Amino acid sequence: MKVLVTGANGFIGKNLVVHLNERDDVEVLTFTRDDTLSDLLKLVSEVEFIFHLAGVNRPTNVHEFDTGNADLTRALCEAVVGSGRQIPLIYSSSSQADINNAYGNSKLAAEEALIRLQREYGARVHIFRLPNVFGKWAKPYYNSVVATFCNNITKKIPVEVNDKRANLRLVYIDDVVDHFIGLMDGGESQDEFEMVEPEYSISVGDLAEQLYAFRNSRDSLFTEKVGVGLVRALYSTYVSYFSPDQFSYEVPKYHDQRGEFVEMLKTNDSGQFSFFTAYPGITRGGHYHHSKTEKFLVIRGKANFRFCHILTGESYELATHGDSPRIVETVPGWSHDITNVGDVEMIVMLWANEVFDRDQPDTYVKIVVDEA
Repeated sequence: MKVLVTGANGFIGKNLVVHLNERDDVEVLTFTRDDTLSDLLKLVSEVEFIFHLAGVNRPTNVHEFDTGNADLTRALCEAVVGSGRQIPLIYSSSSQADINNAYGNSKLAAEEALIRLQREYGARVHIFRLPNVFGKWAKPYYNSVVATFCNNITKKIPVEVNDKRANLRLVYIDDVVDHFIGLMDGGESQDEFEMVEPEYSISVGDLAEQLYAFRNSRDSLFTEKVGVGLVRALYSTYVSYFSPDQFSYEVPKYHDQRGEFVEMLKTNDSGQFSFFTAYPGITRGGHYHHSKTEKFLVIRGKANFRFCHILTGESYELATHGDSPRIVETVPGWSHDITNVGDVEMIVMLWANEVFDRDQPDTYVKIVVDEA
């Protein structure tokens, strides 16, 4: 299938084109500011689907709203009619289309041209009145406040918040693209205007606070809940504004005669991740916990784990090595230790179900004694 993307160099266009190019069954043609209306006529004549994303929202002259939004859309409609085919089309309008200002009026006029195309010519038209779209490659001080805040906070430039309580309606770029492509693939249309789901709501103040929390997490090692929902989307957007020299950061390392210990990541409700090393013959541990639990994974070397029930004296022993990944768990009420029984430095990943608290460590020394 050949598809046309107008405004292919814009924020939404760049993301859409990348997704479309990942498919073997789609060939993407593009229309940008460098092309002419005669180019548009030729491109339309070749394609089976159109994503109309081109438009003007920050003109140098207010009349550019009409030429870049309404007039361009009318020319596109004429090109569809001239092709002699009912080419389906998606249009990225704006939530401001029902607001009486120059930008909103130009978007409304573009919508009306497309609705006439559908009514009079039968071309399938899907209109999205998009709220604030955010995600990678959005332009600071242009596309959205999310882009501006992410850019500034990653670069340690102060952000300006005039009204912390002002509410933002947001949709994430990947969700927008997924909905677009779903319609191209024959997905069912919604009512008069298509909606992107999920739509998020957050205050400007809370947005700034969340982005600052992302920045501070490199020092505290506490990660935010970046696996789902709005926080996931915001974090993916935030890190996309890193310059290459920000792709890495150091974490504290503690060294003694046994080896090294490094904390990697902490969470507010699911513990922390660390790793440690041990030289050949070295034993670590020799303690028990009341509530804390841990998972050990030997990545390199050979380990011998010993366990002893602190009341009954029941003991247990097992060996693992880095060539055969195996999780070993510690159990409350059982003293435990781990010994490097190999010839090379041992490396072990460690997860604990709670963040270490020096004031309440829940760690009590009890050496594991061999039954013999």
